[in-house]
Amino acid sequence: MEIQVVGGLAVRIGAAGLSLGTPKQQLVLALLVVRANQLVPMHDLVDELWPDDPPRSAIANVRTYAGNLRRSLDSYADDRLRIVREPGGYRLLADESLIDLYRLTARWRHARELMRAGAPAQAVPLLEDVGAAVAPLLAGLTLGPVLTARREAASQERRAALESLAEAHLILGRPESAASLLREEVSRQPLWERAQCLLMRALTAAGDAGGALAVYRAAREALTGELGVPPSEEMEQLRVAAALARRRVPNSVTEAETIRKRSRTHDWLPRTVPDFVGRKEIVDRLLHDVRERSGGVPTIRLIDGMAGCGKTTLALHVASRLAERFPDGQLFVDLRGHTEDTRMTPTAALDILLRQMGVPAGRIPMELPDRLEMWRRELATRAAMVVLDNAADSRQVEPLLPTSGPAVVLVTSRRRLLALTERPPVSLAVLSEPEALQLLTTLVGDGRVTAEREAARRLVGICGCLPLAVRLAGTRLAHRPDWRISDLVDRLNDRSMILPGLRTEARSVIEAFAESYEPLDEACRRTFRSFGLVTGGHLDTAMVAALNDLPWREAADVLDELVDRNLVQETAAGRYRLHDLMRRYAAELAREEDERPARHAAVQNLLDHLLHSVVRASAQTEDSGVLALHLRLGEPRRADLLVGREHGDLDWLEDQRLNLIAFARQAAEEGHEPMAWRLARASWRFFYTRGYFDDISVTHSAGLAAARRCGDRHAVALMHNYLASACVRTGAFQDASTHLHEVVSILTGLGDAAGAQRARFNLGVVYWLTGRLQQSLEINRLTLRSNVLDTLPVLPNLGLTLRCLGRYDESMAVHRLHLFVARTRQDPFHMSNALGHLGGVRYRLGQNAQAERLLRASLALRDRTGSGFARAETISDLAGTYRQLGRYEEALRHHEAAIEAAAASGEQQVQAEARNELAVTLRAVGRGGEAAAVLEEALAIATRIAHPYEQARALSGLAEHLVDEQPVEARRYRQRALAIFERMGAPERHELRRQLAAMPSPPT
Repeated sequence: MEIQVVGGLAVRIGAAGLSLGTPKQQLVLALLVVRANQLVPMHDLVDELWPDDPPRSAIANVRTYAGNLRRSLDSYADDRLRIVREPGGYRLLADESLIDLYRLTARWRHARELMRAGAPAQAVPLLEDVGAAVAPLLAGLTLGPVLTARREAASQERRAALESLAEAHLILGRPESAASLLREEVSRQPLWERAQCLLMRALTAAGDAGGALAVYRAAREALTGELGVPPSEEMEQLRVAAALARRRVPNSVTEAETIRKRSRTHDWLPRTVPDFVGRKEIVDRLLHDVRERSGGVPTIRLIDGMAGCGKTTLALHVASRLAERFPDGQLFVDLRGHTEDTRMTPTAALDILLRQMGVPAGRIPMELPDRLEMWRRELATRAAMVVLDNAADSRQVEPLLPTSGPAVVLVTSRRRLLALTERPPVSLAVLSEPEALQLLTTLVGDGRVTAEREAARRLVGICGCLPLAVRLAGTRLAHRPDWRISDLVDRLNDRSMILPGLRTEARSVIEAFAESYEPLDEACRRTFRSFGLVTGGHLDTAMVAALNDLPWREAADVLDELVDRNLVQETAAGRYRLHDLMRRYAAELAREEDERPARHAAVQNLLDHLLHSVVRASAQTEDSGVLALHLRLGEPRRADLLVGREHGDLDWLEDQRLNLIAFARQAAEEGHEPMAWRLARASWRFFYTRGYFDDISVTHSAGLAAARRCGDRHAVALMHNYLASACVRTGAFQDASTHLHEVVSILTGLGDAAGAQRARFNLGVVYWLTGRLQQSLEINRLTLRSNVLDTLPVLPNLGLTLRCLGRYDESMAVHRLHLFVARTRQDPFHMSNALGHLGGVRYRLGQNAQAERLLRASLALRDRTGSGFARAETISDLAGTYRQLGRYEEALRHHEAAIEAAAASGEQQVQAEARNELAVTLRAVGRGGEAAAVLEEALAIATRIAHPYEQARALSGLAEHLVDEQPVEARRYRQRALAIFERMGAPERHELRRQLAAMPSPPT
């Protein structure tokens, strides 16, 4: 097996190629392949397929594409290649040796190491392999932003490999081979200066100085004509060498060396790191800005970012790449802007810069205005590169900026210096995981990283992909060759050791962070520390105000200051988070500087605000009276912070989803037990309607433990009850029954007869799903007569039970009543359910036109309200309707969508149901073998979760498949199915009896 991405996309199984589906389905596979073994978030997949305007069905479509690919690979591939769905996205688990791109990248890295080690002869065959990959990545596909960038990166790798291959030929004394390699490439890419220089060297060494000069003339014409820039200094040196060689002048090298020395007289740039990795897009943008600049106007570019993100490294890398364009000086000064005590004044900085320009000390004026005038006069006519590092603020930098001339100034700062230029600053984030791994590889060697790939991933994850942290960890490993990467990971896994462990003799992460923290005023310091008190993914302004007991406006101002100083990241408008290492630093500061009671009170304030916010946001989906009764809420501590919270704001709840889980757990673990179970219960309806049943399990398990610890039996019963709801939807029927019997026992003991009856009603749902239809029917009718529960939740369960019993007219009447009550109360959740259930009955009656209208209306209402509850069942019924209408292609698409939706929400009983429905359609279109395989899957799922109805349906379907070729086995399957349907009282028993009676008697 092999996956090809160089050229076109293909998956080869032996000599055959695997069908990959539509172009958009191929893009899903392509993104998973180029990020093999990494989680690819759903939003990245949507952005790649629809960069500009994704449709409303984008997520559902992506799931369909991924499901199709997963099934295709599962059919043919072994464990070395499979797609798995994980929370938030998909991951391709792959042996990277199967992917041509990864093999080429490994060869390129190995070749670079060999070249650095002085072994060009060994590097040549590897470089030839990489250079031979002429076709672009994923040719023939229309790529989105991520894959376009990866295609360009692959192209750059190939160019770099060709350059190294030419260098290797020259070192080995084979200039003709180098020239032959480069001629065609240069003709195709006339602006590739490095290749032109190598070709000039090769031609001159081969005795063709005239050819080298011809290359120079063509390059000069292309550069000046298309880019408006002269040839590089290196190319000029090579022109001189070629001209002298042509005239046979013996001292050509001396003359070229003289040119080089003259141009480097004022080079004050510190040594840049030899292993610079990543930041390609930013580097390219800065290089482009400088190359496209207007000659008489200075170019000023600002680079900001948090401590340790590599601002200085980036600036020096860019400056060194551009040094040849600035023969009049490459200047550097560290403005030491991190603290007030060490901050350099503009006067002192100008003294250093003027000296670097070659101005004698005796000529430098004493006063700032005079120095400033001389500095700007010197720069007005000089092509100079200036790096102003570690700027404190705009006031420190502004006097150092030129006002005219061709100079380029790169300014780095931990603050956002928005007043210096109209161009927005380049704000550095952390490295991506592949970039962080590449940096680690340059420090410890490819062999160690390859041998412990997973440990290396964990290490850069602990470092948060922060360049400084990765570099410190890599340096520590490099100086300990006997350590495994996993040894350092084990040391750093101790939370108390992570920050102290990321240090070398001269530098540490803590010191870098402290340089940003120490200059803050007390309000900013306290707010920064407060981020370390919580485990949520992000905080909004109101949450920060609650956490720090600040007015909203003051909290907003403090957050703006922290964002400007790159201590806090604003991930979206009004949403803030800390980098993982920065959060650990904030947590350590909070433990050291804030008393435990103050920390506890701050978190309690935040939890109170979050709880009341969730209640308000849930207002349109949850009965406020029931919720108030369950939560026993008092008045909010900070009612002023709830003013901006909208009633029924489901989008806000979606944004807070991971926070709700994290804060419920934190409340349970840190002594806020009443908040833990209340937050779980307040979030339940949102989780339930969106199909986030795993979230219900996590939050309510934490809430159950908390309720038990604080001895609140009512709360214990609540947590059991809503845990049962998640168990029902995910097929854990026995667990659901256990939870509900516990509720009945607790509430009976508390004298809450009505509550106990409501729990028995919920048990009726379990009875229905486990085939005890008569018991379910009796409980539903008893509940309606007792008036202990609102009719809305009772009616759909009664109607579904009647439907399973084949009493379709009664079921229809109940669902119509359900729809009427839901419309009267303007309850969109129950309206969509009632429409779907009515459509389901119509489908089973063969009334397909009415069924289609009802089912489509149900789905449209779900889409409008964002409800994912029972969506998979509705899609499955719609697929069956299309089958009965003879629209088989639509039916098959909807069957696949139903299976994907059920898998996404973890609803195993619906997964079995949707597969049984798919099998019927597959048989109808003559694909009996596929139908049998799908029925086997449905049977396995239904058996595992003890769902008798779908188990019997699968057995009956398999009997249909086997009846001609294996009649004895078919009879056995039908007998098993009939036994289940008889026990349930399901209407399917009548047809099965008829079929069994018509079968020949088994041989005696």
